[in-house]
Formats: sequence, C-alpha cells, structure tokens
Amino acid sequence: MSQDPISAATQVPETSPEPEIETNTDIKVLPVPVALSTVQTDQEFSFQKYSSLRQEREFYLGPHSNQEELESKISQYYALDELIGFLKASSYKNITLQFPDALIKDSSIITRLLQVRIDELHLETPPRFWVLADTAYSACCVDEVAAEHVNSDLVVHFGDACLNAIQKLPVVYSLGRPHLDLTPIVESFKREFPDKSAKVCLMTNAPYTLHMKPLFDRLTKVEGYSNLLYSQINTALAEGDSQILGVEHSMEAVGDDKLVFTLGNRRLYSLSSSIEESPIKDVATLQSDYSLFHITIPQDPHLLYLTTTFQSVTLFDIKDQTIVTGPFPSMMKRYKFMSVARTAGCIGILVNTLSLRNTKETINKLATLIKSVGKKHYLFVVGKPNVAKLANFETIDVWCILGCSQSGIIIDQMNEFYKPIVTPYELTMALQDEVTWTGKWITDFQVALDEIEKTLDSNGNEINEESGDLTMKNPTGESEAPEFDVVTGKYVSNSRPLRTLDHLELEGPSAFTTIKDANGNLIHKPRGGAVIKGTVSTSVSHLQSRHWQGLGSDFKDQDHYEDDGATVEMGISGVARGYQFDRSDANDKEREEGNK
Repeated sequence: MSQDPISAATQVPETSPEPEIETNTDIKVLPVPVALSTVQTDQEFSFQKYSSLRQEREFYLGPHSNQEELESKISQYYALDELIGFLKASSYKNITLQFPDALIKDSSIITRLLQVRIDELHLETPPRFWVLADTAYSACCVDEVAAEHVNSDLVVHFGDACLNAIQKLPVVYSLGRPHLDLTPIVESFKREFPDKSAKVCLMTNAPYTLHMKPLFDRLTKVEGYSNLLYSQINTALAEGDSQILGVEHSMEAVGDDKLVFTLGNRRLYSLSSSIEESPIKDVATLQSDYSLFHITIPQDPHLLYLTTTFQSVTLFDIKDQTIVTGPFPSMMKRYKFMSVARTAGCIGILVNTLSLRNTKETINKLATLIKSVGKKHYLFVVGKPNVAKLANFETIDVWCILGCSQSGIIIDQMNEFYKPIVTPYELTMALQDEVTWTGKWITDFQVALDEIEKTLDSNGNEINEESGDLTMKNPTGESEAPEFDVVTGKYVSNSRPLRTLDHLELEGPSAFTTIKDANGNLIHKPRGGAVIKGTVSTSVSHLQSRHWQGLGSDFKDQDHYEDDGATVEMGISGVARGYQFDRSDANDKEREEGNK
C-alpha cells in the first residue's frame, strides 16, 4: 500500500512502546528524555509521526482507507478535473498554487496529480507549478507579492477566500467541497430557535456554502420553519480575470427561491412566499428583525461585521459540534480607539495587504488627510503584524491598519498590543472637527476614500503639493482651542506637531536655543522638543524623554567622558578557539591532543 508523501516524509521507525507512568492524579504520560542526560541516541532526536494527519483529512474529505482513495477524494474535493480543463484551454506557463496553513499538507499530492495530468496532455510548453507555502498577509487573500517572485501569470487559490478585488493577476478559486453532517446542525438549530416563525439567516464560510441550500430545505420542508434566509457566494465579485471552480459554488435561485438582499460577498435567498410579506430593504431590516446562525467560527474582523449587521449572532463550531454565543468583539472598544486617535500626534499607517484594489489610493489619501490636520505619519510594511514588531516603534501613538475585511484587520480583543489599532474609516471619523459616532463597522476602501474626500473638503486646510507645507484654517487669527484626551481627561499639547511655530507657546527668547546639525543646518530646539523646518519633531521629542538615547548615551554622566568619541585602541586578535592573549594556552592544548 502506497503512502502519502507528507506522511512518509515524517514517518519514523517503529519502536517498542515506552512504559507508562501513573501519577497521583491518574493521568498517564509518556516519559521524555532527560535534558541533562549524556546518553542520547537518534531515537530521542527523531521527529514524531504526525499521527493525526488522517483524522484531520477525514474531517473535511470524509473517510478513506488507502492512498488511491485519498487521491480520488482530494481530486474531487479541489475540483482538479475542472482545473485541468481550464489550464488546457489557456496559455498560462507559470502557475502558483496558494494554500492556507490548514491545507498545506495536501499541496504535494495536488501538485503531483496536476503534473501527471498535464504530462498526459503532451503540451508543447507545459506549465510549471509553484507552491506558496506561506502567504505574506491574510490567507483568504490572493498573495500577488509572493506570486510575482516567480513571475507567475496565474494564481490558483485553495480554501476559504474573501473574493476581494485584487490588482492585476488572474486567479482561480478552488474553495473545496468539504464533508458535513447536517443532523447535529439541525438539532442545535432547533434548540436555539424553538419558534418556527423566527427570522433567521443561515450563513457559513465560502467552502461550506454548498451545504446552505440543503440545510435550508431540511429546516423549511421537514422541520417547518417559515422565515429563514440562506446565503450563497456573490459570484459577481469573481468576474473578469477571476473564476470559481465548482458549479455548486455558483448557484443562483432554485425553484421558488428568490434573491432578497446582497450583503458584501454573500447573496441572501429565501422562499418567495415568505419574503413578500416582509421584504428586506436595507441592512437596518437585518439589524432589527433577523438573527444569524453561522456555521464555522469566522475571524474577528468578519465576526465584528456580522454582529453589527444582525440582531443577534449564534455560531456553530463544526469541529466540536457546539454552540458559541459569545463573547464577541465589541464596538465600544472601537469607539475608545477612535477617541484616542483624535489626540494622537504621530500616526502609523500599517499596510497589511499589497494586493487589494484601491490600496495605494487609500494610502495616499490617508497621508494627505493626516497632514491636513497637522499630525505626522509614518508608513510601515512589516509583513504579518504582531506585538513584537509593532512594539519597536514607540513614537507611534496610534496605528491605522489597511487590510482584508475578513481576516486582515487586528481587533486586539485581549489588549496585547501597546498602542490602539484603528481602520481608515475610524481614523477618518476621528480627524473630523465634529465626530458623529455611527456605530458601523466599515472596512471597504472605496467607502473610506469617499469619507476622506468629504473630510478634506470640510476642514479647509491646504497643502502645497510642491513643498508639502501645511496652511491650517484659522479665520479669526486666534489660537486654537485646547485639546483633551477623552480617555484619560488630560490636556494634550502635541496632538498637532505639524503646526507652524506661531501656534507654539514659547516663553520668551530663552524658550529655545539654536544649534547646528552634522550638515551645518540650523535647528531651533525649544523646551521639550526640537523644531526642524518650522515644525516640531515628535521623534526627537520622544528620544529626549528617554534615559537611553543611543549607543554611548549612558556614559555621559561618567567622569572623563569624551564628547568627540572614545579614542580608538587596538583590540584583541585571533580566532574564537584561541585569541592572542591566551594563545599559549591554545598551543599547549594542541600539543596535548597531538600526543594522544
């Protein structure tokens, strides 16, 4: 019997089982090698076989008994026959296969099956396949950056997808055909919604969408529910250079079903007879009347969007077959972060995608908006953001993240990050003169761009496109009103560092000194900061407030400190096994080893 290549690669020789040890808590554990043991064989360092690989595959592929059956199920699951037909009719030569972490174990089998089928076609110039084992940003987005490293002209995206419009590369989506038992879902639904007339929307992620219509039919025709909606993929988002494999993922209304509403990348359907009595005109109807029953656990950004769209949200975990009703991400924390952004002096624009359409336009407009209100900004591209990466930039007061609405935005429910993280829409609201909190979770770049344009027109500040200088609106000639942090209640004096020196409160001529930098340029250094080209440098101000200000700064208080730098002295020489000062010891050791 042949073996899965990944399983075979990680398989280790079978050995006799170790004796089990019983503890006083009746928990049986296997002994591990002692860390300080001097006797360690290859057995202690060999990799453990990934024994749960088959169980994980059976979860979405269904049961299989041998390698041939496994390959058949993988081919059917990922619609490889349809993919081969598409490649046969096209002229793509460099094809990248993008997998999420949960499906990367299938990549070797899929690549081999595709290569065998391509060789059978006897093409004059067969295509080459590349596997993207690690995506640069969100797994649901097409990774154009990684694909361009091999000059790819087509991306085949496997697994769940957000279907957001990308910049230029054509893409084929293989969402998969996962196995799902509807019986426990129906039983859980009946317990959560005993009222047969309850208004509930059935929804799930993209791969499991093919099960929504059968689930809807079973609940309405067998169980007697009368006011249900079910979702299907909005295939209009995959037009042009995009294509979705599998006709079951491109279903339209069937029989008496009717399209009642379009919600982002989903279309909502229901029975014509039930929806005519209470039609859905806008999102407000969903917020006031409909509950959501979502199969699978969505990512936090998408979950926050769903909680602001429906009256209530109930999640069904298909792995544990349990109901999850919270806690969910809160909009109150978003309001707090937006309030912090109002008095932030330095804003970091964090780019968490380079593939989505309108990304560059949003970055440019955000930079213009931030500068128009007298604040400073820096642009960061750090790959996948985490706490350690962002903690390196202490001068940033608040982060504005640009990412995918499904999984590319950091919600920070556990307060792990040191500085607040907001979206472009939230930052736009924060930088308005008068804030009207909408309570909406908007992540679409085009909507954010429209809001930025309105804010730029309303604040009246002007930026010289050639010099980049800011002219702030102040028709009365009076000083601006003081600003207070609504979170802490403290007065904030550096919330607009790009204001000219006329707006700074300097206490007479002694309030600042004039010094020269390394290039001979004059720098005015006011109390508590530095002024460069007429504006306050927040970075210099932050550096001056730190005890450690760079290499050598901790020696200033010592005696005989040299302002011009320490005198260069000759150091030790040699290699690590014997420096010059202990060369004699090294020679003695070499002689001892030679005599043995």
